Amino acid sequence: MPFEQLTSKIVPALKNIIPGNGGKDPGPDPQESALEEDRSQEELLLANGVDRVEAKAFPEKPPMVNGLSPQQMQQWKVLPIDVTDDAVVVAMADPADLYLLELLEDIYQRKIRPVVAHEEDILSAIYRWYEADSDMEAEDEEQDASLAEGLWDDPEQLRDLATEAPVVRLVNHVINQALEIKASDIHFEPFREHLKIRYRIDGVLHDVETVSKKLQPAITSRLKLMAKMNIAEMRLPQDGRIKVKDGRREIDIRVSSLPTIFGESIVLRLLNRDEVKLELESLGIAQDILTKFDRLIRKPYGMILVTGPTGSGKTTTLYSVMNRINSPDKKIVTVEDPVEYQLEGINQIQVKSSIGLTFASALRTILRQDPDVILIGEIRDAETAEIAVQSALTGHLVFSTLHTNDAASAITRLQEMGIEPYLISSCLLAVMAQRLVRKICPNCKTEYEIPSEAVTETASALGVKEDEVPVKSWRGLGCPSCANTGYSGRTGIYELLEVKEGIPALILNGENSSAICQKAQEYGMRTLRQDGLEKVLRGETTLEEVLRVTN
Repeated sequence: MPFEQLTSKIVPALKNIIPGNGGKDPGPDPQESALEEDRSQEELLLANGVDRVEAKAFPEKPPMVNGLSPQQMQQWKVLPIDVTDDAVVVAMADPADLYLLELLEDIYQRKIRPVVAHEEDILSAIYRWYEADSDMEAEDEEQDASLAEGLWDDPEQLRDLATEAPVVRLVNHVINQALEIKASDIHFEPFREHLKIRYRIDGVLHDVETVSKKLQPAITSRLKLMAKMNIAEMRLPQDGRIKVKDGRREIDIRVSSLPTIFGESIVLRLLNRDEVKLELESLGIAQDILTKFDRLIRKPYGMILVTGPTGSGKTTTLYSVMNRINSPDKKIVTVEDPVEYQLEGINQIQVKSSIGLTFASALRTILRQDPDVILIGEIRDAETAEIAVQSALTGHLVFSTLHTNDAASAITRLQEMGIEPYLISSCLLAVMAQRLVRKICPNCKTEYEIPSEAVTETASALGVKEDEVPVKSWRGLGCPSCANTGYSGRTGIYELLEVKEGIPALILNGENSSAICQKAQEYGMRTLRQDGLEKVLRGETTLEEVLRVTN
Protein backbone atom coordinates (compact mmCIF):
# COMPACT_ATOMS: atom_id res chain seq x y z
CA MET A 1 0.00 0.00 0.00
CA PRO A 2 1.42 3.43 -0.88
CA PHE A 3 2.64 5.54 2.13
CA GLU A 4 0.16 8.35 1.50
CA GLN A 5 -2.81 5.96 1.62
CA LEU A 6 -1.51 4.34 4.83
CA THR A 7 -1.20 7.65 6.68
CA SER A 8 -4.61 8.80 5.46
CA LYS A 9 -6.17 5.85 7.27
CA ILE A 10 -3.97 5.84 10.43
CA VAL A 11 -4.15 9.55 11.39
CA PRO A 12 -7.97 9.74 11.67
CA ALA A 13 -7.91 6.51 13.69
CA LEU A 14 -5.34 7.91 16.15
CA LYS A 15 -7.44 11.03 16.68
CA ASN A 16 -10.37 8.85 17.68
CA ILE A 17 -8.45 7.04 20.44
CA ILE A 18 -6.65 10.06 22.12
CA PRO A 19 -7.82 10.10 25.78
CA GLY A 20 -9.90 13.03 27.00
CA ASN A 21 -11.19 14.30 23.70
CA GLY A 22 -14.13 11.92 23.46
CA GLY A 23 -13.02 10.89 20.02
CA LYS A 24 -13.68 14.41 18.73
CA ASP A 25 -11.45 16.70 16.71
CA PRO A 26 -9.31 18.68 19.21
CA GLY A 27 -9.63 21.86 17.17
CA PRO A 28 -6.88 24.41 16.43
CA ASP A 29 -3.65 24.44 18.54
CA PRO A 30 -3.79 27.33 21.13
CA GLN A 31 -0.08 28.11 20.66
CA GLU A 32 -0.55 28.30 16.89
CA SER A 33 -3.55 30.58 17.45
CA ALA A 34 -1.48 32.93 19.67
CA LEU A 35 1.31 33.07 17.12
CA GLU A 36 -1.22 33.77 14.38
CA GLU A 37 -2.73 36.56 16.49
CA ASP A 38 0.74 38.11 17.13
CA ARG A 39 1.48 37.98 13.42
CA SER A 40 -1.82 39.69 12.62
CA GLN A 41 -1.18 42.36 15.27
CA GLU A 42 2.35 42.93 14.00
CA GLU A 43 1.11 43.26 10.40
CA LEU A 44 -1.44 45.80 11.62
CA LEU A 45 1.26 47.83 13.41
CA LEU A 46 3.55 47.73 10.40
CA ALA A 47 0.65 48.89 8.23
CA ASN A 48 0.20 51.88 10.58
CA GLY A 49 3.84 52.96 10.25
CA VAL A 50 5.37 51.24 13.34
CA ASP A 51 8.74 49.84 12.31
CA ARG A 52 10.21 46.54 13.44
CA VAL A 53 13.73 46.54 14.92
CA GLU A 54 15.99 43.53 15.45
CA ALA A 55 18.34 43.00 18.40
CA LYS A 56 21.41 43.60 16.25
CA ALA A 57 20.20 47.15 15.62
CA PHE A 58 20.22 48.00 19.36
CA PRO A 59 23.10 50.31 20.36
CA GLU A 60 26.01 48.92 22.41
CA LYS A 61 25.34 51.34 25.27
CA PRO A 62 22.10 52.91 26.53
CA PRO A 63 21.33 56.40 25.15
CA MET A 64 21.89 59.41 27.42
CA VAL A 65 18.36 59.97 28.63
CA ASN A 66 16.92 60.01 32.14
CA GLY A 67 13.56 58.46 32.84
CA LEU A 68 13.00 54.77 33.41
CA SER A 69 14.84 52.50 35.79
CA PRO A 70 16.02 49.07 34.56
CA GLN A 71 13.35 47.48 36.77
CA GLN A 72 10.58 49.52 35.06
CA MET A 73 11.97 48.60 31.63
CA GLN A 74 11.84 44.93 32.54
CA GLN A 75 8.32 45.21 33.93
CA TRP A 76 6.89 47.06 30.90
CA LYS A 77 9.06 45.32 28.26
CA VAL A 78 10.29 48.62 26.81
CA LEU A 79 13.77 49.88 25.90
CA PRO A 80 14.80 53.43 24.85
CA ILE A 81 17.24 52.95 21.95
CA ASP A 82 17.65 56.45 20.51
CA VAL A 83 17.06 60.10 21.38
CA THR A 84 16.40 62.91 18.90
CA ASP A 85 15.67 66.59 19.50
CA ASP A 86 11.94 66.06 19.70
CA ALA A 87 11.37 62.34 20.39
CA VAL A 88 12.59 59.21 22.15
CA VAL A 89 12.69 56.03 20.10
CA VAL A 90 11.44 53.19 22.33
CA ALA A 91 11.50 49.50 21.41
CA MET A 92 8.33 47.91 22.77
CA ALA A 93 6.99 44.38 22.91
CA ASP A 94 3.46 45.86 22.60
CA PRO A 95 3.46 49.27 20.88
CA ALA A 96 -0.36 49.09 20.67
CA ASP A 97 -0.61 49.77 24.43
CA LEU A 98 -1.85 53.37 24.24
CA TYR A 99 -1.91 53.82 28.03
CA LEU A 100 1.78 52.83 28.27
CA LEU A 101 2.69 55.19 25.41
CA GLU A 102 0.99 58.07 27.24
CA LEU A 103 2.80 57.14 30.47
CA LEU A 104 6.18 57.11 28.69
CA GLU A 105 5.52 60.56 27.23
CA ASP A 106 4.82 61.89 30.74
CA ILE A 107 8.03 60.32 32.07
CA TYR A 108 10.35 61.43 29.27
CA GLN A 109 8.54 64.73 28.66
CA ARG A 110 9.00 64.13 24.91
CA LYS A 111 7.14 62.54 22.05
CA ILE A 112 7.53 58.75 21.94
CA ARG A 113 8.25 57.05 18.63
CA PRO A 114 7.53 53.36 19.24
CA VAL A 115 9.13 50.48 17.34
CA VAL A 116 8.22 46.84 17.77
CA ALA A 117 10.79 44.29 18.99
CA HIS A 118 10.77 40.79 20.41
CA GLU A 119 10.32 40.62 24.19
CA GLU A 120 13.39 38.35 24.54
CA ASP A 121 15.55 40.87 22.66
CA ILE A 122 14.42 43.73 24.91
CA LEU A 123 15.08 41.82 28.15
CA SER A 124 18.44 40.62 26.86
CA ALA A 125 19.54 44.20 26.07
CA ILE A 126 18.41 45.44 29.51
CA TYR A 127 20.51 42.76 31.17
CA ARG A 128 23.52 43.52 28.96
CA TRP A 129 23.34 47.25 29.62
CA TYR A 130 22.56 47.40 33.31
CA GLU A 131 23.12 44.08 35.10
CA ALA A 132 25.92 42.13 33.46
CA ASP A 133 28.73 44.38 34.82
CA SER A 134 27.41 44.34 38.39
CA ASP A 135 26.98 40.57 38.23
CA MET A 136 30.58 40.22 37.04
CA GLU A 137 31.81 42.53 39.81
CA ALA A 138 29.87 40.53 42.41
CA GLU A 139 31.31 37.34 40.97
CA ASP A 140 34.83 38.81 41.08
CA GLU A 141 34.33 39.96 44.68
CA GLU A 142 33.01 36.53 45.63
CA GLN A 143 36.00 34.93 43.92
CA ASP A 144 38.41 37.30 45.69
CA ALA A 145 36.71 36.57 49.01
CA SER A 146 36.94 32.82 48.45
CA LEU A 147 40.60 33.15 47.46
CA ALA A 148 41.31 35.26 50.55
CA GLU A 149 39.41 32.76 52.69
CA GLY A 150 41.55 29.97 51.27
CA LEU A 151 44.72 31.83 52.22
CA TRP A 152 43.99 31.37 55.92
CA ASP A 153 44.55 27.63 55.51
CA ASP A 154 48.00 28.11 53.95
CA PRO A 155 50.44 29.76 56.44
CA GLU A 156 53.33 29.59 53.96
CA GLN A 157 51.38 31.56 51.38
CA LEU A 158 50.40 34.07 54.07
CA ARG A 159 54.07 34.41 55.02
CA ASP A 160 54.98 35.08 51.38
CA LEU A 161 52.23 37.69 51.06
CA ALA A 162 53.32 39.41 54.26
CA THR A 163 56.89 39.86 53.01
CA GLU A 164 55.94 41.41 49.65
CA ALA A 165 57.23 44.95 49.21
CA PRO A 166 53.85 46.75 48.76
CA VAL A 167 52.44 45.25 51.98
CA VAL A 168 55.64 46.04 53.93
CA ARG A 169 55.55 49.65 52.68
CA LEU A 170 51.86 50.03 53.54
CA VAL A 171 52.26 48.77 57.13
CA ASN A 172 55.41 50.89 57.65
CA HIS A 173 53.59 53.95 56.30
CA VAL A 174 50.65 53.44 58.69
CA ILE A 175 52.99 53.11 61.71
CA ASN A 176 55.18 56.07 60.70
CA GLN A 177 52.16 58.28 60.12
CA ALA A 178 50.79 57.35 63.56
CA LEU A 179 54.12 58.28 65.17
CA GLU A 180 54.22 61.62 63.33
CA ILE A 181 50.79 62.69 64.55
CA LYS A 182 51.49 61.27 68.03
CA ALA A 183 48.74 58.64 68.02
CA SER A 184 48.70 56.31 71.02
CA ASP A 185 46.96 53.37 69.28
CA ILE A 186 46.40 52.00 65.77
CA HIS A 187 43.26 49.90 65.15
CA PHE A 188 43.01 47.49 62.20
CA GLU A 189 39.32 46.52 62.17
CA PRO A 190 37.93 43.96 59.67
CA PHE A 191 34.43 44.34 58.26
CA ARG A 192 32.43 42.53 55.57
CA GLU A 193 33.68 44.58 52.61
CA HIS A 194 36.83 46.37 53.82
CA LEU A 195 39.54 46.73 56.46
CA LYS A 196 39.26 49.97 58.43
CA ILE A 197 42.32 51.69 59.94
CA ARG A 198 41.81 54.11 62.83
CA TYR A 199 44.16 56.15 65.07
CA ARG A 200 43.54 57.12 68.69
CA ILE A 201 44.80 60.68 69.11
CA ASP A 202 44.57 62.37 72.53
CA GLY A 203 42.19 59.65 73.68
CA VAL A 204 39.73 59.98 70.77
CA LEU A 205 39.48 57.58 67.80
CA HIS A 206 39.71 58.99 64.25
CA ASP A 207 39.05 57.17 60.96
CA VAL A 208 42.16 57.30 58.77
CA GLU A 209 41.59 55.13 55.73
CA THR A 210 39.77 52.10 54.38
CA VAL A 211 41.78 49.30 52.75
CA SER A 212 40.55 46.72 50.25
CA LYS A 213 39.39 43.44 51.78
CA LYS A 214 41.81 41.61 49.47
CA LEU A 215 44.77 43.09 51.41
CA GLN A 216 43.48 41.99 54.83
CA PRO A 217 45.27 38.59 54.99
CA ALA A 218 48.59 40.13 53.96
CA ILE A 219 48.36 43.08 56.39
CA THR A 220 47.24 40.90 59.30
CA SER A 221 50.03 38.39 58.64
CA ARG A 222 52.62 41.16 58.31
CA LEU A 223 51.71 42.61 61.71
CA LYS A 224 51.71 39.17 63.36
CA LEU A 225 55.10 38.32 61.85
CA MET A 226 56.57 41.61 63.12
CA ALA A 227 55.19 40.85 66.60
CA LYS A 228 56.54 37.26 66.53
CA MET A 229 53.02 35.85 66.79
CA ASN A 230 51.75 32.60 65.29
CA ILE A 231 50.28 33.47 61.88
CA ALA A 232 48.69 30.02 61.57
CA GLU A 233 46.60 30.54 64.73
CA MET A 234 43.51 32.62 63.92
CA ARG A 235 40.95 31.19 66.33
CA LEU A 236 42.45 32.46 69.61
CA PRO A 237 43.54 35.91 70.86
CA GLN A 238 47.30 36.56 70.83
CA ASP A 239 49.68 39.17 72.23
CA GLY A 240 53.02 40.26 70.86
CA ARG A 241 55.57 43.04 70.84
CA ILE A 242 57.37 45.00 68.13
CA LYS A 243 60.47 47.14 68.60
CA VAL A 244 60.88 49.91 66.03
CA LYS A 245 63.74 52.38 65.60
CA ASP A 246 62.71 55.74 64.19
CA GLY A 247 66.00 57.58 63.82
CA ARG A 248 67.33 57.82 67.35
CA ARG A 249 63.98 57.01 68.95
CA GLU A 250 63.15 53.53 70.19
CA ILE A 251 59.45 52.72 69.94
CA ASP A 252 57.86 49.80 71.78
CA ILE A 253 54.67 48.57 70.13
CA ARG A 254 52.34 46.28 72.03
CA VAL A 255 50.25 44.14 69.65
CA SER A 256 46.95 42.43 70.44
CA SER A 257 44.91 40.27 68.05
CA LEU A 258 41.29 39.24 68.58
CA PRO A 259 39.28 36.93 66.26
CA THR A 260 36.03 38.46 64.92
CA ILE A 261 33.47 37.15 62.43
CA PHE A 262 35.19 39.02 59.57
CA GLY A 263 38.80 38.21 60.52
CA GLU A 264 41.27 39.24 63.18
CA SER A 265 41.04 42.69 64.75
CA ILE A 266 44.54 43.94 65.56
CA VAL A 267 45.37 46.86 67.88
CA LEU A 268 48.84 48.38 68.19
CA ARG A 269 49.69 50.39 71.34
CA LEU A 270 52.58 52.77 70.61
CA LEU A 271 54.89 53.36 73.56
CA ASN A 272 57.45 56.07 72.82
CA ARG A 273 59.94 56.10 75.69
CA ASP A 274 61.57 59.35 74.61
CA GLU A 275 58.32 61.34 74.64
CA VAL A 276 57.09 60.05 78.01
CA LYS A 277 58.21 62.40 80.76
CA LEU A 278 58.23 60.47 84.02
CA GLU A 279 58.15 63.58 86.16
CA LEU A 280 55.24 64.31 88.48
CA GLU A 281 55.47 68.03 87.64
CA SER A 282 54.81 67.30 83.95
CA LEU A 283 51.53 65.45 84.58
CA GLY A 284 49.43 68.54 85.28
CA ILE A 285 49.01 67.94 89.03
CA ALA A 286 48.08 71.19 90.80
CA GLN A 287 50.78 72.44 93.17
CA ASP A 288 48.75 72.03 96.38
CA ILE A 289 47.84 68.42 95.46
CA LEU A 290 51.42 67.69 94.38
CA THR A 291 52.81 68.90 97.73
CA LYS A 292 50.50 66.55 99.66
CA PHE A 293 51.12 63.64 97.28
CA ASP A 294 54.89 64.09 97.42
CA ARG A 295 54.76 63.87 101.23
CA LEU A 296 52.62 60.69 101.11
CA ILE A 297 54.81 58.75 98.62
CA ARG A 298 57.81 59.18 100.94
CA LYS A 299 56.13 57.40 103.86
CA PRO A 300 57.99 54.28 105.06
CA TYR A 301 54.98 51.95 104.83
CA GLY A 302 51.28 51.88 103.94
CA MET A 303 49.24 51.62 100.75
CA ILE A 304 48.52 54.28 98.11
CA LEU A 305 46.02 53.59 95.33
CA VAL A 306 45.58 55.34 91.97
CA THR A 307 42.13 54.93 90.40
CA GLY A 308 40.48 55.67 87.08
CA PRO A 309 39.25 53.95 83.92
CA THR A 310 41.51 52.33 81.32
CA GLY A 311 43.59 54.95 79.50
CA SER A 312 43.41 57.58 82.25
CA GLY A 313 47.18 57.66 82.82
CA LYS A 314 47.39 55.62 86.05
CA THR A 315 50.49 53.67 84.96
CA THR A 316 52.32 56.85 83.95
CA THR A 317 51.55 58.39 87.33
CA LEU A 318 52.90 55.34 89.19
CA TYR A 319 56.03 55.20 86.99
CA SER A 320 56.62 58.87 87.77
CA VAL A 321 56.29 58.05 91.47
CA MET A 322 58.82 55.20 91.15
CA ASN A 323 61.18 57.53 89.30
CA ARG A 324 60.76 60.10 92.07
CA ILE A 325 61.44 57.84 95.06
CA ASN A 326 64.02 55.54 93.42
CA SER A 327 67.33 55.74 95.25
CA PRO A 328 70.28 53.42 96.08
CA ASP A 329 69.00 52.81 99.62
CA LYS A 330 65.62 51.43 98.43
CA LYS A 331 64.76 48.14 96.76
CA ILE A 332 61.75 48.58 94.48
CA VAL A 333 59.99 45.58 92.91
CA THR A 334 57.07 45.83 90.47
CA VAL A 335 54.57 43.23 89.22
CA GLU A 336 52.98 44.35 85.96
CA ASP A 337 50.83 43.07 83.11
CA PRO A 338 52.45 44.10 80.86
CA VAL A 339 55.69 45.95 81.68
CA GLU A 340 55.19 49.13 79.62
CA TYR A 341 58.45 50.97 80.30
CA GLN A 342 61.75 49.64 81.62
CA LEU A 343 62.98 51.65 84.59
CA GLU A 344 66.65 51.75 85.55
CA GLY A 345 67.44 50.35 89.02
CA ILE A 346 63.99 48.78 89.54
CA ASN A 347 63.17 45.04 89.50
CA GLN A 348 60.20 44.59 87.15
CA ILE A 349 58.24 41.34 86.85
CA GLN A 350 56.03 40.48 83.88
CA VAL A 351 52.89 38.52 84.81
CA LYS A 352 52.36 35.31 82.78
CA SER A 353 49.09 33.69 83.74
CA SER A 354 49.60 30.86 81.22
CA ILE A 355 52.44 29.43 83.35
CA GLY A 356 50.89 30.29 86.71
CA LEU A 357 52.78 33.56 87.33
CA THR A 358 49.87 35.71 88.52
CA PHE A 359 49.84 38.89 90.60
CA ALA A 360 49.13 36.88 93.75
CA SER A 361 51.81 34.19 93.18
CA ALA A 362 54.41 36.83 92.26
CA LEU A 363 53.59 38.89 95.37
CA ARG A 364 54.17 35.92 97.67
CA THR A 365 57.66 35.51 96.26
CA ILE A 366 58.40 39.24 96.29
CA LEU A 367 57.94 39.38 100.04
CA ARG A 368 60.90 36.99 100.38
CA GLN A 369 63.05 39.36 98.30
CA ASP A 370 63.25 41.95 101.09
CA PRO A 371 61.68 44.87 99.16
CA ASP A 372 61.09 48.36 100.52
CA VAL A 373 58.59 49.44 97.87
CA ILE A 374 56.16 47.20 95.94
CA LEU A 375 54.24 48.29 92.86
CA ILE A 376 51.28 46.08 91.85
CA GLY A 377 50.04 46.83 88.35
CA GLU A 378 46.40 46.27 89.30
CA ILE A 379 44.39 44.76 92.14
CA ARG A 380 42.05 42.45 90.23
CA ASP A 381 40.89 39.90 92.82
CA ALA A 382 40.45 39.29 96.53
CA GLU A 383 43.68 37.27 96.86
CA THR A 384 45.83 40.06 95.38
CA ALA A 385 44.04 42.66 97.52
CA GLU A 386 44.64 40.61 100.70
CA ILE A 387 48.37 40.16 100.03
CA ALA A 388 48.72 43.87 99.16
CA VAL A 389 47.08 44.89 102.45
CA GLN A 390 49.20 42.43 104.46
CA SER A 391 52.34 43.75 102.76
CA ALA A 392 51.43 47.33 103.66
CA LEU A 393 50.76 46.30 107.28
CA THR A 394 54.12 44.51 107.59
CA GLY A 395 56.33 47.49 106.83
CA HIS A 396 56.24 47.86 103.03
CA LEU A 397 55.14 50.83 100.94
CA VAL A 398 52.65 49.45 98.41
CA PHE A 399 51.35 51.19 95.28
CA SER A 400 48.61 49.83 93.06
CA THR A 401 45.65 50.74 90.81
CA LEU A 402 41.90 50.09 90.85
CA HIS A 403 39.18 50.73 88.28
CA THR A 404 36.76 53.02 90.13
CA ASN A 405 35.01 56.28 89.22
CA ASP A 406 36.35 58.35 92.10
CA ALA A 407 38.71 58.14 95.05
CA ALA A 408 36.12 57.27 97.72
CA SER A 409 34.79 54.33 95.68
CA ALA A 410 38.18 52.58 96.00
CA ILE A 411 37.52 52.05 99.72
CA THR A 412 34.14 50.41 99.14
CA ARG A 413 35.64 48.33 96.32
CA LEU A 414 38.23 46.86 98.72
CA GLN A 415 35.42 46.07 101.17
CA GLU A 416 33.52 44.29 98.39
CA MET A 417 36.63 42.19 97.77
CA GLY A 418 36.43 40.95 101.35
CA ILE A 419 39.01 43.19 103.06
CA GLU A 420 37.95 44.01 106.61
CA PRO A 421 37.27 47.73 107.27
CA TYR A 422 39.74 47.85 110.20
CA LEU A 423 42.54 46.60 107.91
CA ILE A 424 41.72 49.23 105.27
CA SER A 425 41.66 52.07 107.80
CA SER A 426 44.98 50.84 109.25
CA CYS A 427 47.01 50.53 106.03
CA LEU A 428 45.49 52.88 103.45
CA LEU A 429 47.32 56.22 103.27
CA ALA A 430 45.55 57.85 100.33
CA VAL A 431 43.65 57.35 97.08
CA MET A 432 44.36 59.42 93.97
CA ALA A 433 41.64 59.47 91.27
CA GLN A 434 42.52 60.87 87.86
CA ARG A 435 41.36 61.50 84.29
CA LEU A 436 43.02 62.84 81.14
CA VAL A 437 41.55 65.87 79.36
CA ARG A 438 42.60 67.28 76.00
CA LYS A 439 44.45 70.60 76.06
CA ILE A 440 43.36 73.51 73.90
CA CYS A 441 45.57 73.94 70.83
CA PRO A 442 47.81 76.98 71.47
CA ASN A 443 47.85 77.94 67.77
CA CYS A 444 44.10 78.45 67.37
CA LYS A 445 43.14 79.23 70.99
CA THR A 446 40.50 81.95 71.33
CA GLU A 447 38.42 83.43 74.13
CA TYR A 448 34.62 83.37 74.08
CA GLU A 449 31.77 84.36 76.40
CA ILE A 450 29.56 81.66 77.91
CA PRO A 451 25.84 82.44 77.28
CA SER A 452 23.99 83.34 80.48
CA GLU A 453 21.35 80.66 79.84
CA ALA A 454 24.10 78.01 79.71
CA VAL A 455 25.63 78.94 83.08
CA THR A 456 22.91 77.25 85.16
CA GLU A 457 23.03 74.10 83.05
CA THR A 458 26.85 73.99 83.21
CA ALA A 459 26.86 74.52 87.00
CA SER A 460 24.35 71.69 87.46
CA ALA A 461 26.34 69.34 85.22
CA LEU A 462 29.60 70.10 87.02
CA GLY A 463 28.05 69.93 90.48
CA VAL A 464 29.25 73.42 91.44
CA LYS A 465 27.62 76.76 92.31
CA GLU A 466 26.63 79.10 89.48
CA ASP A 467 29.09 81.79 90.61
CA GLU A 468 31.91 79.24 90.20
CA VAL A 469 31.22 78.85 86.46
CA PRO A 470 33.45 81.23 84.46
CA VAL A 471 31.74 83.97 82.45
CA LYS A 472 34.47 83.72 79.81
CA SER A 473 36.30 80.63 78.65
CA TRP A 474 38.68 79.40 75.98
CA ARG A 475 38.42 76.99 73.06
CA GLY A 476 40.31 76.00 69.91
CA LEU A 477 38.85 77.04 66.58
CA GLY A 478 40.69 74.27 64.70
CA CYS A 479 43.78 74.61 62.55
CA PRO A 480 46.14 72.39 60.49
CA SER A 481 48.50 71.86 63.45
CA CYS A 482 45.71 70.24 65.54
CA ALA A 483 44.01 68.49 62.57
CA ASN A 484 41.09 70.95 62.97
CA THR A 485 40.08 69.41 66.33
CA GLY A 486 40.91 72.44 68.47
CA TYR A 487 42.93 70.27 70.85
CA SER A 488 46.59 69.33 71.07
CA GLY A 489 48.04 67.08 73.79
CA ARG A 490 46.55 66.03 77.12
CA THR A 491 46.87 66.87 80.78
CA GLY A 492 45.49 65.32 83.96
CA ILE A 493 42.82 66.31 86.46
CA TYR A 494 43.16 64.83 89.94
CA GLU A 495 41.33 64.11 93.18
CA LEU A 496 43.43 63.23 96.25
CA LEU A 497 41.67 61.64 99.23
CA GLU A 498 43.87 61.36 102.33
CA VAL A 499 42.78 58.77 104.90
CA LYS A 500 43.13 60.98 107.99
CA GLU A 501 41.18 62.64 110.80
CA GLY A 502 37.53 61.46 110.58
CA ILE A 503 37.91 59.28 107.45
CA PRO A 504 39.14 56.09 109.27
CA ALA A 505 36.11 56.26 111.59
CA LEU A 506 33.76 56.35 108.58
CA ILE A 507 35.52 53.34 107.08
CA LEU A 508 35.22 51.39 110.35
CA ASN A 509 31.51 52.23 110.52
CA GLY A 510 31.01 50.89 106.97
CA GLU A 511 29.86 54.23 105.51
CA ASN A 512 29.28 54.42 101.77
CA SER A 513 31.50 56.27 99.28
CA SER A 514 29.25 59.38 99.18
CA ALA A 515 29.63 59.96 102.92
CA ILE A 516 33.40 59.44 102.71
CA CYS A 517 33.66 61.84 99.75
CA GLN A 518 31.59 64.49 101.55
CA LYS A 519 33.77 64.27 104.68
CA ALA A 520 36.96 64.46 102.57
CA GLN A 521 35.64 67.63 100.89
CA GLU A 522 35.12 69.14 104.35
CA TYR A 523 38.82 68.51 104.94
CA GLY A 524 39.74 70.36 101.74
CA MET A 525 39.66 67.67 99.03
CA ARG A 526 38.97 68.97 95.52
CA THR A 527 36.87 66.69 93.31
CA LEU A 528 37.81 65.79 89.75
CA ARG A 529 35.31 68.29 88.34
CA GLN A 530 36.49 71.08 90.63
CA ASP A 531 40.10 70.45 89.59
CA GLY A 532 38.99 70.38 85.96
CA LEU A 533 37.14 73.67 86.42
CA GLU A 534 40.33 75.31 87.66
CA LYS A 535 42.10 74.16 84.49
CA VAL A 536 39.22 75.68 82.48
CA LEU A 537 39.70 79.00 84.31
CA ARG A 538 43.42 78.89 83.46
CA GLY A 539 42.60 78.29 79.78
CA GLU A 540 44.19 74.82 79.65
CA THR A 541 41.08 72.87 78.62
CA THR A 542 37.38 73.34 77.91
CA LEU A 543 34.20 72.82 79.90
CA GLU A 544 33.08 70.24 77.34
CA GLU A 545 36.22 68.17 77.94
CA VAL A 546 35.80 68.20 81.72
CA LEU A 547 32.17 67.11 81.37
CA ARG A 548 33.11 64.42 78.84
CA VAL A 549 35.67 62.64 81.05
CA THR A 550 33.90 63.09 84.40
CA ASN A 551 30.36 62.25 83.30
